[in-house]
Amino acid sequence: MKKSLFLLIFLSLTALMFSQNINGRFSSSVYTFERYDSLSASEMYLRTFQSLHLNASKSNFSLVTRVNFAADLSQTLDNDPRLRFYNLYVVGRNLFDVATLKIGRQPVFNSAASGLMDGASLKIDYSSVVLKSYFGGNVPAYQKLELTSDLENNYILGGEVEFHGIKDVYFGFGYVDKNYSAEDYVATRLDEELNPIQILIRNNSNQFKFATAEAGYKMEDVFRVDTKFEYDINLENASLFEISGRYEQIENLGIDLYYNMREPRVRYNSIFSVFNYGNTSEIEAGVDYRFSRAFQCFAKFATVEYEDDNSSRVTAGFHSSYGSVSYRKTFGYAGELDAFSVSTARTFCDGKITPSLGAAFTSYKLSEDEDTETLLTLLAGVNYRPWNKFSFDLQVQHLQNKILNNDFRVLFKFNHWFNSNLNLM
Repeated sequence: MKKSLFLLIFLSLTALMFSQNINGRFSSSVYTFERYDSLSASEMYLRTFQSLHLNASKSNFSLVTRVNFAADLSQTLDNDPRLRFYNLYVVGRNLFDVATLKIGRQPVFNSAASGLMDGASLKIDYSSVVLKSYFGGNVPAYQKLELTSDLENNYILGGEVEFHGIKDVYFGFGYVDKNYSAEDYVATRLDEELNPIQILIRNNSNQFKFATAEAGYKMEDVFRVDTKFEYDINLENASLFEISGRYEQIENLGIDLYYNMREPRVRYNSIFSVFNYGNTSEIEAGVDYRFSRAFQCFAKFATVEYEDDNSSRVTAGFHSSYGSVSYRKTFGYAGELDAFSVSTARTFCDGKITPSLGAAFTSYKLSEDEDTETLLTLLAGVNYRPWNKFSFDLQVQHLQNKILNNDFRVLFKFNHWFNSNLNLM
């Protein structure tokens, strides 16, 4: 595995050396906050985050990287500094006019088991059929630049096939198998004479294994419908059914409908699979109306059905060129909540200065017999962009609730975008 990792790094450096175009973004942030260890003792923390998105391209091939580095400047913390590799892969596009191949650490998107993997993915787009396949090892904790040492029990495998041959219609089928190897650990147990002894605990691997199907139909400027279905192969039952639709034939008016039925996502062989749990179903209806390009209002109502009870929520608000206002109320089995939020941002000096303000107030309680708790959040910030490739952000945050009586935080961020075409001999 280490040889494979070194080979990937070597190929990445080679791609950088012979690239025709290098582009990306570098960000550096400083985040400060105060933490109270007791009523009379507190410590100030000064966290720094560095983020790099780097793409190097030549012809149909590219190197894609995304790296994050975090550390605390004021305190010595466990596991600091920490370097995370989110992306590090080489991609070849339009190979043989039909294929896209990615090799390395890359994201995998599917409804059943998304995430990062260290492996390879292949997409073939031919005529009206799209084939996707992927295989790789699960990424270690904290996105360390390491490969799994137990690929047999710690992997993700899957694929999809999509059909687009019928006008305005699409449908597809998929399969995903994601397995997690359980870590061994030592625990204290009692022997036959009730004396404590140390025992090595070894658990079976935990697994997600799903078959998926989806379909949709869209009539331009009239309505569209999308459906999704997931079947849990391990537990042999339906895991998710989802359908959403939108009607927009009336000018400036949109009507949305949404329904889902789902079971809790529990890994096979996990201890949680022995508990008795029930499915939930949810239905939501919404309407939005656009008075002009600068002003739109919306309202939604939803209800969630549990095994023995139900909960409902109402959401309403508007968006405009000056800002947004929204209100949400939840009541029933999920607790009672009232949340109001408002935000605004305006650009001045030809886009060089953009101040912003935001506020949110929430009151909630878990049941009618509980006391009502409140939460207040205030935000104020400004973005300064003196040049196209550079920007600076400053934001102050204030939070007040039952636990944090007066929480004040400051964030400063620097961004640099770059894009260079290289003239190589």
